[in-house]
Amino acid sequence: MTEFFIDMIPPTSTHQERGCTIVNGKRKYYDRSNGDARQKLKAFLALYRPKEPARGAVQLIVKWCFPVKGKHINGEPYINRPDVDNLCKALLDVMTELGFWKDDSKVYSLVCEKFWAARPGLYIKITDGMYIV
Repeated sequence: MTEFFIDMIPPTSTHQERGCTIVNGKRKYYDRSNGDARQKLKAFLALYRPKEPARGAVQLIVKWCFPVKGKHINGEPYINRPDVDNLCKALLDVMTELGFWKDDSKVYSLVCEKFWAARPGLYIKITDGMYIV
């Protein structure tokens, strides 16, 4: 089992944010995000890269902790964009690229939550080799 907390302000854009325009009658797709989200995740996660990729089934628990603003309170669910599924897709892609596992198909269980938090960051717990009989 691996568990860590990354002190960072989570990105509010994901690589899922794509735009479309028409140029000379053809569709052109482009990235609308600031482009830094993936690199930011990669830089912070690289510090926790395992020596070897997980071999068995992986359970992943992720808590995105966004800085408290306005009338929100610590621990309150964060129901703004980005969507939790897009955040986790970007995270899984980066973790796969960094060698946490060979393929994200190894992740059999994913709990992904987002909250307002007094301490912003990203909590990650990885349990390798767990399975249900």
